[in-house]
Amino acid sequence: MPTYDYECDACGHEFELFQSITAPVKRKCSECGKLKLRRLFGTGAAVVFKGSGFYETDYRSESYKKGAESAKKSKEKSKKSSDNGGDTKSSSKGSSSKESTPKKSDSSD
Repeated sequence: MPTYDYECDACGHEFELFQSITAPVKRKCSECGKLKLRRLFGTGAAVVFKGSGFYETDYRSESYKKGAESAKKSKEKSKKSSDNGGDTKSSSKGSSSKESTPKKSDSSD
């Protein structure tokens, strides 16, 4: 059951009232007795989930967790192999480029 904020337009009295969602809105002020009471909009009716157990990852099945873990491991392995392969390719390019570069001779002498 939510807590609602009320304010009287006649006397300015403000208070909170703990009542059911289906309960009718109060109209009579408890201070002045006039029918000028109105319910204010606020966060009183909001539902807030706090703590552990409210995230979708908390409810995953064991088979899903195992599949996600194996996918993560295979992704890491493929990344490591591509990193090692990239290093050998760059070193082979560097050595072949030095050998194939012709030297210029000064013919002006």
